[in-house]
Amino acid sequence: MESKPVITYDDFNKIELKTGKVLEATAHPDADKLLVFKVDVGDRQLQLVAGIKATYTPEMMVGKTVVVLTNLAPRLLRGVESQGMVLAATTPEGIKVLSVDGNAPAGCGIK
Repeated sequence: MESKPVITYDDFNKIELKTGKVLEATAHPDADKLLVFKVDVGDRQLQLVAGIKATYTPEMMVGKTVVVLTNLAPRLLRGVESQGMVLAATTPEGIKVLSVDGNAPAGCGIK
C-alpha cells in the first residue's frame, strides 16, 4: 500500500469518527460490489454505501457496531447517496470491516 502524505494534528481533528449500529443493509440495486446501509450514529441515522459485498452479505452486517466517518461530504455511488463511510481494512483474505469490541452504544466518539 502506498504511503499518504503526513498530516498535522489539526488535519486529523477535522475527521469525525463514531461508532455506528447497522440497522438495515441491502444490496445496491445497480452495482454488484456495493451494499447500502442505514446506520445509527447516535444523533442521527446515515445512509452509507460500501464496496464490501464480496466479503459481507446484508444479513452479516445488520446489528454490527462499526466505525463510521460521519463528516464526509455526501457522494452519489451508482445513483445512491452515501452520507459517510464505513471504515474497513484490506487484507489478503478480503475486506474486513472495522467493528467495535464489546458493547459500545451508537454515537461514541473515536480517537
